[in-house]
Amino acid sequence: MQSSEPTAPSLAAVRPPTVLLRALLDVTEEFERALGSELTVNPTDLHAMEHLIMSGPLSPSELSRRLGVTSAATTTVVDRLTALGHVRREPHPSDRRGIRVVASEASTARAMGRIMPMIAGVDSVLDDFDDAEQAAITRYLQRVVEQYRDHAEPRDGVAQGRATQDPVAAPGPGAAPTERAEPDRDTAWGSRGVVP
Repeated sequence: MQSSEPTAPSLAAVRPPTVLLRALLDVTEEFERALGSELTVNPTDLHAMEHLIMSGPLSPSELSRRLGVTSAATTTVVDRLTALGHVRREPHPSDRRGIRVVASEASTARAMGRIMPMIAGVDSVLDDFDDAEQAAITRYLQRVVEQYRDHAEPRDGVAQGRATQDPVAAPGPGAAPTERAEPDRDTAWGSRGVVP
């Protein structure tokens, strides 16, 4: 009697670079957890800080779009980051009714003090490869990014922009989850400021 349940694809044929890519993604998550712990923020708040540090001041609506969360969830994120001294709200310079969220200089310096040595270390690894090898590495990584983008698209029958539950946006264990909207496809992968 045969089982009608689908079987998982075999990973035995996966080549070493693909295995190492998975390890890179795992260690990137570990790095982000460590950075979030040092800054006493959860992953959603860290992601918000990354956007503010890398892009500069943003309106709450733009931050909400980039995070893929509702405006109410963004308000909660900004409130938490403000209470910790990581960000501040300030009037928009050209829109009297608008406000911008700005990363504090001290928090930016703390985050970049941890991020930049890691980026410099990763970049220095390329010194061990000649121009042709670097070109091959670049082509490989470009194609990997394309694969991720292709597979990040919603599958047929899955609505875009739907609200889901985001347990990481909640302030701590056991707290109520926060509503989250699907992220914009243009910012879901490439916007992360921590990964070089």
